[in-house]
Amino acid sequence: MALTFRASFRVQALARVTALAAFAACTSLSAIAQSGPIKVGIALDISGPFAGPGAEARDGFALAIKQLGGKLGGQPVEFVQTDMAGSPDQAKQLVDRFVQREKIDLFTGPIASNVALAVAPSLFAAKVPYLSNNAGPSQLAGAGCNAYFFGTAYQNDQFHEAAGQFAADQKFGRMVVLAPNYPAGKDSITGFKRKYKGVVADEIYTKVGQLDYATELAQLRAAKPDALYFFLPGAMGINFIKQFVGAGLSKDITLVTSGFSADEDIIGAVGEPMLGLFNTTHWAHDLDNAANKAFVAAFRKEYGGRYPSLYAAQAYDVIAAMDAAVKAVGGKVSDKEALTKALAKAQYAPVRGSFRYANNHYPVQNFYLRTIGKNAEGRVTNKTLKTVLENYGDAYASQCPLK
Repeated sequence: MALTFRASFRVQALARVTALAAFAACTSLSAIAQSGPIKVGIALDISGPFAGPGAEARDGFALAIKQLGGKLGGQPVEFVQTDMAGSPDQAKQLVDRFVQREKIDLFTGPIASNVALAVAPSLFAAKVPYLSNNAGPSQLAGAGCNAYFFGTAYQNDQFHEAAGQFAADQKFGRMVVLAPNYPAGKDSITGFKRKYKGVVADEIYTKVGQLDYATELAQLRAAKPDALYFFLPGAMGINFIKQFVGAGLSKDITLVTSGFSADEDIIGAVGEPMLGLFNTTHWAHDLDNAANKAFVAAFRKEYGGRYPSLYAAQAYDVIAAMDAAVKAVGGKVSDKEALTKALAKAQYAPVRGSFRYANNHYPVQNFYLRTIGKNAEGRVTNKTLKTVLENYGDAYASQCPLK
């Protein structure tokens, strides 16, 4: 297979892994080294506060890479991977190495928006296209947009705007909003309030990685809202939902969230306390399109029957997007202008269904409402109910100078 697959799960291991890979390139992979494989940097998050979503993304990447035989556009590829642990400082150091030592041609991977913002300047300066499989910070959507950034999944506010629209449609008169205190958390509340028309009784910001919510639950009990909108991805969401239901608050307060806090990775860890929760998303495992059906079936076969989460679906789509763009430029990834133009066309079959990029390289796409229930097999899972926002772009594109 024309693929060098390298993974480093500790910062200090990167040099050792690089040396081993260089040795391999000089021996059994000498033919590939001579032809100069395309290099793709993948920032994993398999430790730290976003380890759960990071593991899902890793599996989505791995499945897509396997299906393509370790190539992009039919060309040999070296996937350089390392764990960035959700740390902006650590990620910047490692991405600088990706750019300066590895000479990567394409980049993807970080889960968190603060990490995306930390690594973006180095990538933009080197003209390395950054396909964000998850983070969609507002700072890169408006005046700070960049030709080398592609928010392939969503712009942060969009998921939460869809939830705000649902809450407005339900006529919840009084709500509390809760999110971690970092860029995506702030975008989530901004987005929700953009569409929600009722009274926001309280805004609660928690620490990133927080697992004990006793104080916040007391605030909720005192506020007595009709509903709560929360954004807590990964282990944060798992612990919050368990504690919320355990405190008896679910009897009087309706839970509304985004897919980040209510997808299959969270459901698997929480179980029946998730029943009845509403969430919004741009992708679901039951979306009725050929690409999605094939992806879900392949993922379940590869990973022991479990359903993929949106993090896995987004990662899978990123590799497909890279494959299509490399194919379009005939493997000439050194032609940065041609490569970015090819990426902007998004000529592949995304698992979410068709979409297009706005001028700021963020998607114009549908957002759906789901609820969590039991399927015919008695399994607790999501069911898509309806489209909440159709062909919906983000609120910042008009501020982006890109044409």
